[in-house]
Amino acid sequence: MALQEALRRELRRRIAAGELTGMQLARRSGFTQAHISNFINQKRGLKLRALDRMLRVLGLTIYDLFDPRDLARHAAAPPPHQGEFSGVPVVDASAAASAIIVREQVLATLEFRQAFLNRLRPARPASRKGWTRFIALQLEPGEAEAMWPEAGGRVTLLVDRHYVSLEPYRPGRRNIYAIRRDSDVLARYAEMAAGSLILQPRNSGFPAIVLPASSHPDAVIGRVAQVSLKT
Repeated sequence: MALQEALRRELRRRIAAGELTGMQLARRSGFTQAHISNFINQKRGLKLRALDRMLRVLGLTIYDLFDPRDLARHAAAPPPHQGEFSGVPVVDASAAASAIIVREQVLATLEFRQAFLNRLRPARPASRKGWTRFIALQLEPGEAEAMWPEAGGRVTLLVDRHYVSLEPYRPGRRNIYAIRRDSDVLARYAEMAAGSLILQPRNSGFPAIVLPASSHPDAVIGRVAQVSLKT
């Protein structure tokens, strides 16, 4: 286990530096010297409670055992604020349904006015309370053509993952959603009909897609709040 090996390295370092002896560690932790020696020499491991006790004796937390570079890679990606603007992470299809977007998933960052993002109204289930709210997705021309045949190029979507309701955001206008289907992300209108989730394209050259009603809201990544066309 990586955490236990990191703890072994720290114990060896402190003992070699004269900061600690096996006897002192045994006295403070309540373990026998033989137990500690076997752990350091990889002859036995520590259960979670024992690991926690050892960390308290050393004045460490579990986070101190991680490589800082790994922590940075896996830390949540907070939007960088630059005055009136806020950064939204651009991610690929594999990360689009991750509850928390971490730094290693971020392909780029797009800036949006914070006032604009604040005006967007959420409609999310309680299970999404802790989700990273806004992401940006880039659709390749072949997929973008289903909704924006006039674009002729890549389309970038600002997706509000705190809006998964199928109720219209604005009266009389259908919402466009980013939808997860297998390993892909689609952009479609979505509605419930005859006990199914129906995904409709704007381009009649693409077929409608029928998913089980139980797919909602899991299949719905979020409402498309803004579309950027790049021809």
